[in-house]
Amino acid sequence: MSAVPHPLSDLSAQESNAARDAVLKLHPGAVIDFRAIYLLEPNKADVLKFLALEHAAKLTPDSPRPARLAQVKYDVIGGSEPTQYHESVINVATAQRVKHTVVGQEHHASLSIYEFERVVEVVKNSQVFQEKLKSIQLPEGFELVVEPWPYGGPDEADGQTRLFQALCFGRDTRSGNPDSNFYAYPLPFIPIVDARKKEVIRIDQPATGGKGDALSGASHKTQVLDHCRSAEYVPELIPGGTRKDVKPLTVVQPEGASFTVSDENLIEWQKWRFRVTFNPREGAVLHDVRYDGRDVLYRLSISDMTVPYADPRAPFHRKQAFDFGDGGLGNCVNNLTLGCDCLGVIKYFDGLLTNPDGSAQVSKNVICLHEQDNGINWKHTNWRTGRAVVTRRRELVVQFIITLANYEYIFAFKLDQAAGITLEARATGIVSVVNIDEGKTAPWGNVVNPGTLAQNHQHIFCARIDPAVDGHGNSLVREESVPVAVDPATNPNGNLYEVQTTVVKTSAGMDLDPFRNRVFKVQNPSRRNPISGKPVGYKITTPPTQLLLAAPGSIQSNRALFARHHLWVTKYRDDELYAGGRYTLQSRREVDGLADAAARGDNVEDEDIVVWSVFGLTHNPRVEDWPVMPVEMLQVHITPSDFFTGNPAIDVPSSLDSGSKLANGECCKPAVNGNGV
Repeated sequence: MSAVPHPLSDLSAQESNAARDAVLKLHPGAVIDFRAIYLLEPNKADVLKFLALEHAAKLTPDSPRPARLAQVKYDVIGGSEPTQYHESVINVATAQRVKHTVVGQEHHASLSIYEFERVVEVVKNSQVFQEKLKSIQLPEGFELVVEPWPYGGPDEADGQTRLFQALCFGRDTRSGNPDSNFYAYPLPFIPIVDARKKEVIRIDQPATGGKGDALSGASHKTQVLDHCRSAEYVPELIPGGTRKDVKPLTVVQPEGASFTVSDENLIEWQKWRFRVTFNPREGAVLHDVRYDGRDVLYRLSISDMTVPYADPRAPFHRKQAFDFGDGGLGNCVNNLTLGCDCLGVIKYFDGLLTNPDGSAQVSKNVICLHEQDNGINWKHTNWRTGRAVVTRRRELVVQFIITLANYEYIFAFKLDQAAGITLEARATGIVSVVNIDEGKTAPWGNVVNPGTLAQNHQHIFCARIDPAVDGHGNSLVREESVPVAVDPATNPNGNLYEVQTTVVKTSAGMDLDPFRNRVFKVQNPSRRNPISGKPVGYKITTPPTQLLLAAPGSIQSNRALFARHHLWVTKYRDDELYAGGRYTLQSRREVDGLADAAARGDNVEDEDIVVWSVFGLTHNPRVEDWPVMPVEMLQVHITPSDFFTGNPAIDVPSSLDSGSKLANGECCKPAVNGNGV
């Protein structure tokens, strides 16, 4: 049975290549550029039948299994005819196509790395751009760096043309180090590339002024980089070098890890059991998450994110990335390094990507799995006897990292010993910057280095939480804590507050309210806690961060309607996975995303529901974010609420860390300076 892939496992390279071959046979003689091939997850109803057998240990070689399906995304290129974008679903066992869509010109396929590479070539080979470069003077020893970007939300005048933009920088080559930070030298040119014609169709020249200056028109000097200053981050180029007083801190697990991995992607850790997959749209995904034999979640993933910028000057009004939906995630995932990105005893998982010719490419170490300590789990001291019982909070971490040009995102799913799950997003990397005239400041950003303006922007994420709290008939309940008026009979001293609960009956978007302690719980109304009498549940704690600031009706807003509420609940539909819609690249409006799903007004009481958690960072850059920003961290907590009959971590053993020791010697002596202090 081990040779038969589990329904919730990634395509193998052989399956991916079989899907490619099937598509090639369907288009004889055509030129095809493949964009992505990855698993189309089976219909949930079919998977649940299989999981019921698996959980009951009743699987046999003859047990029915859902078909293994590959979704194949590709371009068909036909001479003078416009390139057509196709999506096919291939049964990899039979090599038959079971679904086929030719996507209309109103949508754009997600971008690919080879398109980005082509944008760089087109810009560097463009005579028009070379002439524009002659209008400025690069300092001696500098070279041009071209960085491709999605075009953003197009203006009406752009039509349906497939466009990309390129941000331009100068790189100081005099150090001889290829990692010298070119972002410190932004150039005020943005060539626009028509991807179909493979040519620069125009060169946007944004204004470089600041507060009180016109929003358009160049004001920079010919020596546009002379007032900029180096800002290095690689250790060998940092002035003065790195700190010399940092001693090693090592994570040691002398008996190895407490987790096991079997059947390629089945992870078991203490009372947790789940599967992990990787796809180029969402990254790591958790499936069939169970605790101590009970269902908790069917699926957990990062669904989408948008990064809108707040600089009102053209062309920056278009500057808005969808770092998942636009298509760069899979090909921008980091190949994680032992002892750097994850510590301790680590299990790595590979991902499968697709080359332009459709062949499967294994990307090594895209997910890391490890344990970590996160302080005290629970503690109590009996003050009468002086005995303290304390346990450490150990977490199992599933992590992946993506680098999108200048920026890094670190995503982690952390499962703890008290049956909680934390979804964490960390933002780091280099802030996106533009050139600003010497001595100027601007209200739409902050000068983080001479000549370098970091624009204000937001990072708004959406997590997709497909709950299965003791089964798949769940309800979302809003809970609020509100004051109660003074009443001589019921609240004579005014200290009473009331906990109000409301079942959400139809699909909708909702907002948080910290002043009412508004929280949301997923409950199973057919299962009651024997102690409290309440429905068993899990609480979803989304941070009440600022929502999308772009004006309603603006292109930025219309493209990311999901970012207008903190929490959404919808009725489950197969393959409804993306908060911003299936096609975000150059979109003008969110189509088939969360807003459309919620607008159906489906009944979501005691149903198979999906909860979408929206949270974000309003990033008004500081000088301390330069040249590489320290991580900003956001967390969503999924914790049991009347799911158990007591603290599920009460049985975690107390242990004394044999590696801990008293600090002594020179490290503990007070410092003495020349004044005797």
